[in-house]
Amino acid sequence: MGAVDLARWQFGITTVYHFLFVPLSIGLSAIVAGLQTAWFVTRARRYLTLTKFFGKIFIINFAVGIVTGLIQEFQFGMNWSAYSRFVGDIFGVPLAIEGLLAFFLESTFLGLWVFGWDRLPRVVHLGCIWLVAIGTQISAYVILSVNAWMQHPVGYRIDPATGRAELTDFTALLTNPVAIEAGLHTAAACLLTGGALVAGVAFWHLARSHATEAARVAFRTAAKVGSGVVVVAALGVVVTGDLMMKLMTQLQPMKVAAAEGLFDTEQPAGFSLLTLGTADGRRELWSFRFPDLLSFLATGSFTGKVEGVNQLQEKAVAAFGPGDYVPNVPVTYWSFRLMIGFGLLAAFLALVGLLVLRKPGLLANRWVPRVALTVPFLPLLANSFGWLFTEGGRQPWLAYGLFQTADGASPGTAAWQVAVSLAAFTVVYGVLAVVELGLLRRVARQVPDLPPDDGDDAEPAPPGRDPGDRADRDADGADRPITFAY
Repeated sequence: MGAVDLARWQFGITTVYHFLFVPLSIGLSAIVAGLQTAWFVTRARRYLTLTKFFGKIFIINFAVGIVTGLIQEFQFGMNWSAYSRFVGDIFGVPLAIEGLLAFFLESTFLGLWVFGWDRLPRVVHLGCIWLVAIGTQISAYVILSVNAWMQHPVGYRIDPATGRAELTDFTALLTNPVAIEAGLHTAAACLLTGGALVAGVAFWHLARSHATEAARVAFRTAAKVGSGVVVVAALGVVVTGDLMMKLMTQLQPMKVAAAEGLFDTEQPAGFSLLTLGTADGRRELWSFRFPDLLSFLATGSFTGKVEGVNQLQEKAVAAFGPGDYVPNVPVTYWSFRLMIGFGLLAAFLALVGLLVLRKPGLLANRWVPRVALTVPFLPLLANSFGWLFTEGGRQPWLAYGLFQTADGASPGTAAWQVAVSLAAFTVVYGVLAVVELGLLRRVARQVPDLPPDDGDDAEPAPPGRDPGDRADRDADGADRPITFAY
């Protein structure tokens, strides 16, 4: 492989790896904020315990995510300097906003939240975690607006003297329809990811039967919250995904055709349940399709026309000159289906989990802890395949219709240099994975120390007391403050 291919592999690997942490941080921040709000309103001790329990998991994930994100951004200058010169005036403002505003907002108020127990007033402390949750959403949306510009460039002009893209309308960049749809879709996917982790950990503890009765009450609450979030978020993912499909048909019809293995234009077009094609991914050998469904998903009409790969290739040649404008069809086709499949499986297991909670005897089944351990990984797989589909289906363009991938690599970078950095990053990421999984495993296996009279206790805290100061009485009536060490 040449330098361009290796650089693509490196950016793809680091992006997918980094995005394992991003949706989990975004989803967990909102869930932890919701749990603390529930404690603030009800004063039930189990919500305070769950806030601190899953807050610790959130902090670990957030810290590792920062490291992987920094490494990812370095590649713009290392491997893609030609593309960076072309889009520097476009990306500079949103990336500065993400780094200086959103990131510092998250980090500052996360620090206040971590060290503010026992020190800040309850309302202020609760506001800190909500500002962290809001900051993660702002940060994600700004980055998505940059990626959306690559999918559908808006608000720019090409400087005839330098050949560089220049930003002319910042509002258009932030209100790009692709950014809005992707932002909603990603927000729902992040909640699904965070909810799946909460539900998986809670069900594992419930099935293991090693917790005290008070801790089991807390984990039952966590299982309900996590499963409920997954089900609701999955509905949001489906709705926003449908909207994105229709928008994609208008703006990137080649991606839709590749995702469906549709090589020739059809009206109406059927949704491919399974398609087998030639080794080069350019011709259909056999397919099994659901009649007319693709037309509805792509156009909103069961009789709508959906253009095929071959016809779109001809149009692209006429518009941009000779070249191959077809993405890797097998990768696009299967990543699209695996994204949907893993997401729906997570939602299905969450529904099953809600049913299991209604019949506690089912928790004794030996399959429950095993399935619980798989649930948090399903949305992560769905997110990863979603990014493969989004970015792979855009090829051969870095900026759709403006700048091709082959022209974006750093001209002075040799293939062996990229290979060395790829190997180094792989080792670093491997070490980080071991550290992350080890820390998460250690924290997730801990059983919270709760007094046995917990459960639905909602006795208000004494006036003027802060969260960490609240004294809860154990079975003997002795004061015992809830403590939690970060």
